[in-house]
Amino acid sequence: MADNVQITVVIPVYNEEKNLTVLYDRLVPVMQGLGKSYEIIFIDDGSLDNSLVILKKFAAEEQIKVVELTRNYGQHAAIMAGFSVSCGKIIITMDADLQNPPEEIPELIRVMEEGNYDVVGTIRKGRRDSFFRIFPSKIINIVARKITGVKMHDWGCMLRAYRRKVVERMISCHEHATFIPALATVFGKRITEIEVEHEERHGGKSNYPLRKLINLQFDLVASFSDFPIKLIMYGGIFLSLLGVCFGIVLAVARLAYGAVWAAEGVFTLFAILFVFVGLQFFALGVLGEYIGRIYMEVRKRPEYVIEDVHSEKGKE
Repeated sequence: MADNVQITVVIPVYNEEKNLTVLYDRLVPVMQGLGKSYEIIFIDDGSLDNSLVILKKFAAEEQIKVVELTRNYGQHAAIMAGFSVSCGKIIITMDADLQNPPEEIPELIRVMEEGNYDVVGTIRKGRRDSFFRIFPSKIINIVARKITGVKMHDWGCMLRAYRRKVVERMISCHEHATFIPALATVFGKRITEIEVEHEERHGGKSNYPLRKLINLQFDLVASFSDFPIKLIMYGGIFLSLLGVCFGIVLAVARLAYGAVWAAEGVFTLFAILFVFVGLQFFALGVLGEYIGRIYMEVRKRPEYVIEDVHSEKGKE
């Protein structure tokens, strides 16, 4: 089966018990209608509800695998775990909350095959999210375009298609903190994107609160660019020049108007102190992000650990 699989669908799952049965009932007919050999890989990312129990029932089907991770590693690590056991020539990623309609998969495959693309991204049309999800996503999109140099419009939608060679190259990186859509642009030459429908979350709560979106922003910036360090360097140069100019202005004003003009210089000193103390804390925070990532890489701990792979053949 492994050598003949044409399409693989990889779906990370974390506390999605209310969505899995509906997702299965919609996804399987879509895959059967393609007329191609396929497999569906669900990755249980340390779910605390009954998601794994439901997924194990799905694993009785020949085309379905369930990858059970030892704990919650995060969406992107879970997808990488799914990639590691995938066999398809084209790999589709999507979320389990049904905001990515499974019915859009045939169009992704059609565009990839007709255009011979390495990566096909998607743009969520009529997005059904709150302002507090959409606004951070817009910032991520701007930053991702700037860092990668690839003019894609929606980096946050996980409904995407990748060629086998791109997936294999991503797996070989063994990065602990990464952003898969951006990483794929490093290894894919021909990249495009299409519009897809976006639906309301079927059930349960979002597993991507504002805190995780902010962490994702750090992953994107720190994993793909040294821009923050350069920003500190250039900012330091600018502040130094500004400080010199400010000192000259204060010296001239003191000579012209006397010490009373600046409250004997007390307020000026406090203002300068606060600026530089704030700058130091900001610089330490950014440097700490990079040092933390170096620490994670030096430890050589795995980015994910697979507890078991459930399929119709039993344990693998």
